[in-house]
Amino acid sequence: MTLAFQPTDAVVPSDQWYALDPLWQGDETIVQQGLPHDQLSPAWQILMLGDGSPTRHLQLLTREATEVDVIDMSLVGNNADNAPALIQMIPGPRLRRQVWLRTASGQRLAYATSWWEAAHVDEYLQNRSLPIWASLARLRTELYRDVRGICYGHCPELEQAFGETGPFWGRHY
Repeated sequence: MTLAFQPTDAVVPSDQWYALDPLWQGDETIVQQGLPHDQLSPAWQILMLGDGSPTRHLQLLTREATEVDVIDMSLVGNNADNAPALIQMIPGPRLRRQVWLRTASGQRLAYATSWWEAAHVDEYLQNRSLPIWASLARLRTELYRDVRGICYGHCPELEQAFGETGPFWGRHY
C-alpha cells in the first residue's frame, strides 16, 4: 500500500499547533441554531456541530477505517498554549496531542488537537495510535462533546498539509 503523503511532512515542533486565523467565528448560540445551508451544508454541519465522534463519522462517510498519525504529544504544563479559553478548565499540568486523521488507504481527512490532564492521559489513551473514540469505546467510556464554538479561517500549515487552499472550518468543545 502506498500512502498518499509522506509521514515526515507531519512533524510539528512541540511548541506550536495549527490554529486557524479566523475570518469568522460562531459561539454556542450559533452551534445550537446551526448555520444557513448556503454557509455550511447539512452534511458538514452534522460533522462539525454534532456531539458525536467525527472520526466515526469520517469512517462512515469514506467506508474505510479511520486511522491516526500522531504528530506530537507534548507536555504544555499550565501554559495557555494559544488554545480556546475553555482549555484552562482542564487541570494542569496539561498534555497537548496533535493528530492527522486519515483513511486506511492514506487519504488525509482532518487535523485534530486535544488537551488532556497529563496525570490521567494514559488511562484513556492506552493505545495512542487509535482514534480517541476507539480508545474510549474499548474502555466503555463515553466522551461528551459540548461543542462551544465554530470558526472559519486560514492556516498556511494546513493548506500545505492538505494540498488545498483554505479557508478551513474548525470547532472547539
